[in-house]
Amino acid sequence: MQYSKLVEIYEKLESTTKRLHHVYIISEFLKNVSVEELGTTILLLEGRIFPRWDEREIGMASKMMLKAIGVASGESKERINKEWKKTGDLGTVSYNLIKKKKQHTLGSHELTVKKVLKNLRKLATIEGQGSVDKKISLVAELLTSAKPNEAKYIVRTILNDMRIGVGEGSIRDAIVWAFFGKELKVHYNKEENNIEIEDREKYNQYIDALQRAYDITNDFATVAEAAKKQGLKGLGEMIMSVGIPLKVMLAIKVDDIEEGFERCGKPAEFEFKYDGMRMQIHKNDNEIKIFTRRLENVTNQFPEVVDCVKKYVKENKVILDSEAVGFDKKTGKYLPFQNISRRIKRKYDIEKMSEQFPVEVNVFDIINYKGKSVINEPFEERKKIIDKIIKNVSKKIKVAKSIVTSNKKEVQDFHKEAVDSGNEGLMIKKLDAPYKPGARVGFMCKLKETKENLDLVVVKAEWGEGKRSRWLSSYTLACRDKDKFVEVGKASTGLKEKREEGLSFAEMTDLLKPLIKKEEGKEVILRPKIVIEVGYEEIQKSPTYSSGFALRFPRVIRLRSMEKPPDDATTLDMIKETYRKQKK
Repeated sequence: MQYSKLVEIYEKLESTTKRLHHVYIISEFLKNVSVEELGTTILLLEGRIFPRWDEREIGMASKMMLKAIGVASGESKERINKEWKKTGDLGTVSYNLIKKKKQHTLGSHELTVKKVLKNLRKLATIEGQGSVDKKISLVAELLTSAKPNEAKYIVRTILNDMRIGVGEGSIRDAIVWAFFGKELKVHYNKEENNIEIEDREKYNQYIDALQRAYDITNDFATVAEAAKKQGLKGLGEMIMSVGIPLKVMLAIKVDDIEEGFERCGKPAEFEFKYDGMRMQIHKNDNEIKIFTRRLENVTNQFPEVVDCVKKYVKENKVILDSEAVGFDKKTGKYLPFQNISRRIKRKYDIEKMSEQFPVEVNVFDIINYKGKSVINEPFEERKKIIDKIIKNVSKKIKVAKSIVTSNKKEVQDFHKEAVDSGNEGLMIKKLDAPYKPGARVGFMCKLKETKENLDLVVVKAEWGEGKRSRWLSSYTLACRDKDKFVEVGKASTGLKEKREEGLSFAEMTDLLKPLIKKEEGKEVILRPKIVIEVGYEEIQKSPTYSSGFALRFPRVIRLRSMEKPPDDATTLDMIKETYRKQKK
């Protein structure tokens, strides 16, 4: 398939903000894509080069892209920078400059979807001396072959900044409409922007089946192929693979023990809520892989955990859900997450870091046992498996501490023990509940000692003044509202001026600078990638921000991007619910 056909779809998607219209555009397009090209097409529609679980990175940021555009267009660095400041989008810059060049040359070679993806994937294989120049040359060659509008989206794909407003929900629904729409009698009314469905219950069953298949594979490309080739049967037969991470199950917050019992029933399990890093551990004989909640592979950064799993997990094929918690070697007391967060991106001195910041793995659930999924087994049965296969070794690996009870006083005493041990509070679990990958469920709850902070995305920032003039030091924060982010306040307190003291303005500036899309005076517009935990005094209604709410006295608590992707940020519905409870 010609890449230009996919570009036509990008342009149609960018021309509308209506989610249902997006679903319709994608679904009509997918109907005519061959099985052989479907996976590639889906990936590029998502603006991805590799599946979510694939840790390969192409390692190309805005500065390198500027040089590649310069080589392809023949324009000076100054001219490109000027265009970038004006448009805030290097994709548009490449379109404008390459269009100008094409007017004086013979035109372009025909690019195919397959060739574009193949060339972009080559970027991840280029390493060592001279790799920067090689990458710039490869991208420049691709841009030179591309038509101006093709160049625009190639650049955006490389920078992971598609600007077409397509989220996971839209892709999921589009696959259902494309391959089951006729059977389900789905009709989209473009004028009124609504859908008519003959059997809504059946439609929801198909949506759930596709969501389930995606949750256990983390790859819409393979899910779409199964749907097209084998229909509903193919989706039902999709299985998880040990070694490929899946999205973890998420909890909802409850305000007190009574609400916990109300949601999870009596008796329920109460478990220490550790302030650590969510760790999904895959064991396939002697091959161990460790993934964060963001599905990042951090196996190399935690060699001691690999050793523990080999020694103390008495089963060859398993996927475990756990929390790695830092502890003080002298006192044995648990430490806050910040103490181990610096290990996640570490590439050097790993053994030294593991000595300095050791972790204990607390296993609390199992997703796959003996190579087979156990997500539909009741929690109490999954817990029996964990107790059977984990050899508890203090400060190495153990089953998370818990009790099963119907007694409120026992819970209160256990809650006090958890907090006194340096933990955040308790998790509450329904004994007969399944494991729902990727879902925030009502049968797993968290009860924290303090008011729940918010996990918000940084969408804008401002250069500081005086001694802070070299730092981005004021951050506009946004929560998630379906497939977009809406602003909810600004924060500039809580960070340190020296790196060694904790999360600093300098560190945040290092993280945010590569994400700058546009500069408007002192303010910069950012790609929404960085998630931070934010404390606040109160949530107020406000017309100032696009969410309709504002945080009173927000302050930055810690960086969350290492463990939490923007898709898992606090939602607008959560903000509304917190506001409602606060007023009540």
